[in-house]
Amino acid sequence: MNLPSWRPPGLRSALLYAVLASLLGAVVTSVCRLEFTRRSARGGELPQGPVIVIANHTSFADGILLALVGRQLGRSLRLMATGGVFGHPVLGPVLRRLGFIPVLRGTSSAADALEVAATALAAGEAVGLFPEGRITRDPAQWPERSKTGAVRLALRSGAPIVPVALVGAHQVVGKSRFIARLLRNTFARPMVRVAVGEPIDVRRLAGVTTDQQLDDELIRRLADEVMAVLVGQVAEVRGEPAPYPLGVPESVVLVATDQRAGAASH
Repeated sequence: MNLPSWRPPGLRSALLYAVLASLLGAVVTSVCRLEFTRRSARGGELPQGPVIVIANHTSFADGILLALVGRQLGRSLRLMATGGVFGHPVLGPVLRRLGFIPVLRGTSSAADALEVAATALAAGEAVGLFPEGRITRDPAQWPERSKTGAVRLALRSGAPIVPVALVGAHQVVGKSRFIARLLRNTFARPMVRVAVGEPIDVRRLAGVTTDQQLDDELIRRLADEVMAVLVGQVAEVRGEPAPYPLGVPESVVLVATDQRAGAASH
């Protein structure tokens, strides 16, 4: 699937976003409770102009939850979402109309999504993404180590990064038994706690003032520094120290996955 050029959503798209956010908000509140434990963004709202919002990823519900959080913080997020949903005959056109950005994960075109996101940021939009690139595979639901896409976008655009911790979303929609879990949640709504951090100026962290070429090692370090802030917020909300302050390494995730597979085979 070729990524189409991004266009700023017009008035009709803004109205559609508002209507869908209202409808989905009503559905979400019927199966969970959103509780803001911290709103460190100035004035309790996201900055105006280009901004990148990142969140940890534990559930298929995270995209909807982050979009609703964005609305409560005064912005309509243009979410970067897996490209598969954009192929749906009904959902795909709606997501494009809302200004969402498809990410073709696992393909050579995955980096093209950053180009589209950069265009949206240049138009002054708020872009939302999950820096882990997938739902965490850690059994304890801790964030994995991040990819570098969010930091590369911030360096290129100058947009600040606002970290948002979502804790408890995996209880809303898990990786299995979707219908059973949603039915259960209508009677015992789980709490999803939200902590919003201060905007992070990645260019200042890097010691640059413009979009200039940086080596991959420095970009990796910056991505770890930003992810450490998000992991720290998750740990704060959970009330326990994070076992891996920079995110769970891939090697640890693979070991845990192999152990679960081995246990299931016996």
